[in-house]
Amino acid sequence: MVNSHKLALSFDPARLQADLEAIAPTEWTDHFVDRNYEGSWQVVPLRGPAGATHPVQMIYSDPTCTDFADTPFLDRCPYFREVLESFRCPLTSARLMKLTPGSRILEHHDYDLSLEEGNARLHIPVTTNPGVDFRLAAERLVLAAGECWYLRLSETHSVCNDGATDRVHLVVDAMVNDWLAEMIPSTSG
Repeated sequence: MVNSHKLALSFDPARLQADLEAIAPTEWTDHFVDRNYEGSWQVVPLRGPAGATHPVQMIYSDPTCTDFADTPFLDRCPYFREVLESFRCPLTSARLMKLTPGSRILEHHDYDLSLEEGNARLHIPVTTNPGVDFRLAAERLVLAAGECWYLRLSETHSVCNDGATDRVHLVVDAMVNDWLAEMIPSTSG
């Protein structure tokens, strides 16, 4: 099984960052699992459980949910919508996740986020900097703006932003189908 893989998809960093500007500073919500981070880790939901109206409900990845919908934030972000529409697999959630300078996501793992479980988490860096230290299963990964990465987050992972700018990722949860399975090798080597 593979822990990480850069997909053969890439997106325009300038257009990603232009859409990010459509989100006001006051529209970010603190991540609700505060034991998993130090500093400021915030989220804006772009897709989530249908009918959810509170931001925390919109960013929660409920494993029992079967009905999903885009949020009003996505209406202001045409390139994010284009990016999401480029995936030829069912998407359950899409969020912008911001880690401010000096903040840390503590080592943890997310259950059921692997190809083997049928749920893949994809990361698309919107803004990043050389001071970001992302670790997955103790291995450092460097993810550049506009790249698209599958990360097997059922493995232990952590992030430290020791840079001077925000690290913002577009984080997409997808159901694994034939298209996505072909994009990601099932074994390393």
